[in-house]
Amino acid sequence: MHTSFAKNARGAVPLHAVRESDLKRWLAARPKREATFLTNTGFKAKEGDLKLVPDAQGKIASAVLGLSKGEDVLALAHFSESLPAGTYRFADVPDTHGGAVGALAWALGTYAFSRYKKAPLKGAKLVLPQGVDGGEVARIAEGIFLARDLINTPPNDMGPEELAAAARALARKHGAKFALTVGEALVKANYPLIHAVGQGSDRAPRLIDITWGRADAPKVTLVGKGVCFDTGGYDLKPSSGMLSMKKDMGGAATVLAIADMVMGAKLDVRLRVLVPAVENSVSGRAYRPSDVFKSRKGLTVEIGNTDAEGRLVLADALSEADGEAPELLIDIATLTGAARVATGFELPPYFTDDEALAADLMRHSKAVQDPMWRLPLWRGYEGALSSSVADLNNNPDYGYAGAITAALFLNRFVAKAKSWAHFDIAAWSDRPKPGRRKGAEANCARAIYALLRERYGK
Repeated sequence: MHTSFAKNARGAVPLHAVRESDLKRWLAARPKREATFLTNTGFKAKEGDLKLVPDAQGKIASAVLGLSKGEDVLALAHFSESLPAGTYRFADVPDTHGGAVGALAWALGTYAFSRYKKAPLKGAKLVLPQGVDGGEVARIAEGIFLARDLINTPPNDMGPEELAAAARALARKHGAKFALTVGEALVKANYPLIHAVGQGSDRAPRLIDITWGRADAPKVTLVGKGVCFDTGGYDLKPSSGMLSMKKDMGGAATVLAIADMVMGAKLDVRLRVLVPAVENSVSGRAYRPSDVFKSRKGLTVEIGNTDAEGRLVLADALSEADGEAPELLIDIATLTGAARVATGFELPPYFTDDEALAADLMRHSKAVQDPMWRLPLWRGYEGALSSSVADLNNNPDYGYAGAITAALFLNRFVAKAKSWAHFDIAAWSDRPKPGRRKGAEANCARAIYALLRERYGK
């Protein structure tokens, strides 16, 4: 059970939440003292408006939260983010916001990144709503927190080696198998693109490989981009562009979060997690524009831009994953700025040719309010990937649709998987919302886990 949940309901303060459209009716049904206080203090049920209603002794008798139109089902995270120490319970809250959803919102609101700066201990605890599986809520929250911590950690403390250590710890936690291919061994093992991107850094590149579950269970493979810092290489980013590049391993962090949830729930899958972990640096050993490398799949790739490194490391990892012909192959990456231009930070695009998978993803996205939006794998742009000297160029000869052309590049390395989806996430919240503070975010992790739980839960 999550540490912010209370086992004893004795003396718990009731928490209420109300939409603007229901406020008049709701106030009429409340005790006169409470209704008068809320009216006199100007409570209008606006989004995020939180009122602490005192009793005759000045102690908190109840807390009331405004939901506005009630569109954000995680709005109850306001409570855990704002309330003082004490024990609380959900009382009069909309069904759409209470129960397991409300418990998860509460848990997500307790997150704080405190590795370098001590976070204040508020001590607010929630009595778990009746019938809610506290273990499941904790499992999801802890997975999200794992990803947030990894992404928030600055690059001096989160390089390829440290990311591998975090993955090893996760594998050990769940009794999974862990393998690592490091440095020059990547060339010998035929992962030339992963090695090429990482060869310019003193921090050796590596491929992280986790396997878990019974061998004959349905194969589900997750691939996450683990570029722990991206200077852009010789196609150097401006300083403003580098400021957020600690999050360029957000895809890796997110697949580790999903893996934590899947293994914790003991879903009936043969899970494999592949993370190419590199640092894209500038040095005398760094790869160059116009270099040509042979990929693991055998396709040759001309380097049109060293800042399009994510698709290169993913290509080798996807080839490895695809070789097992998994039932479901999902890759997650902070891949293109074009995705952010197209749909912003809050609505990550995904790509798949599997209509059933697309429909299921959208259904779960809406159900758990973990936004995503499908963009097309438009084959008309395939020609933009061509090169005069190699099979492919990593820098499409087309100034538009960058998220689509990146997805098409990755798709060239997937042939045997029964179903594949690519997610181009921001791994960052630029506009804070309840339970989703500004900073690292495991976009789409909750929705993907919900899909896997539905398909492979016992």
